[in-house]
Amino acid sequence: MPAEQTLNCDEGFLGFPEPELAHIDHAKVVIQQCPYEYTSSYLKGSAAGPAAIVNASHFVEFYDEELGIETYKMIGGICSLEPLNFTGLVNSDAIDFIEQTTLGLIEKDKFIVSLGAEHTVTAGLVSAFSKTHKNISILQIDAHSDLRDRYEGNPYSHASVMARIHEMGLPIVQVGVRAQCKEEADIIKESAHIHTIYAHQMNENNSWMDQAIDALSDEVYLTIDTDGLDPSIAPAVGTPEPGGLSWSQLCTLIKKLASRKKIISFDIVELAPRKGDILTQYTMAKLCYKILGYLSTNKQL
Repeated sequence: MPAEQTLNCDEGFLGFPEPELAHIDHAKVVIQQCPYEYTSSYLKGSAAGPAAIVNASHFVEFYDEELGIETYKMIGGICSLEPLNFTGLVNSDAIDFIEQTTLGLIEKDKFIVSLGAEHTVTAGLVSAFSKTHKNISILQIDAHSDLRDRYEGNPYSHASVMARIHEMGLPIVQVGVRAQCKEEADIIKESAHIHTIYAHQMNENNSWMDQAIDALSDEVYLTIDTDGLDPSIAPAVGTPEPGGLSWSQLCTLIKKLASRKKIISFDIVELAPRKGDILTQYTMAKLCYKILGYLSTNKQL
């Protein structure tokens, strides 16, 4: 990995002071920025999402009071890569580019955290991991099913990303869905590979968490659409929907997941920054660091 493709420690995720912990040859964890935005259908601006999360992370405390550790030191550092350049690349070409770049990082034995613009990027990420892991499943945190065969005529739309992953034959568990079309509802009912826990089913108690985890294989790819969270804590998204997961619900779910399954990688997508409002990017930066903490305490990093 050429040095010019990495960010300095003070520019990268967290902005910690030890340059050796941000070096690609040293760090186990790499932050991959995928600012691909081509099919956003409501509010645009997600291309600025990955950089916004990295910048907001500079204000996240190194010490995690819940876990009692400075996570970035416990995991041996974090290398932040410069954003991928999607000039001239759209649809299948963009997905293929993400897949090949990700495969290169997998070959280097890195744990990859991907910060995306639109959810389309997840198709390339999952495609890469499906070639190196033979029994993976997908946990999707999302307000939307993203199972339309195509949207606005485009099969590579952000609204179709899980349809493309479903075609790979991988088990999908969806959590927090509260907006979909009839086509998507019908696919869920007909498919043996999709298990959906709707937002309205999550209100009485937390038994749904174990149901979700039970439906997953031993190795899990986690994809988090920012709009899966309630817009009261994550308002800066392209298509906000009321009634999403709380911070406590999401953290508890991921903590349980890390204790029972191997999380092979995760992404955070669909953050569209708003001028004068830093709440969403800060929340997602802290979530990213929190997940790494859960992985560390469960000896996955």
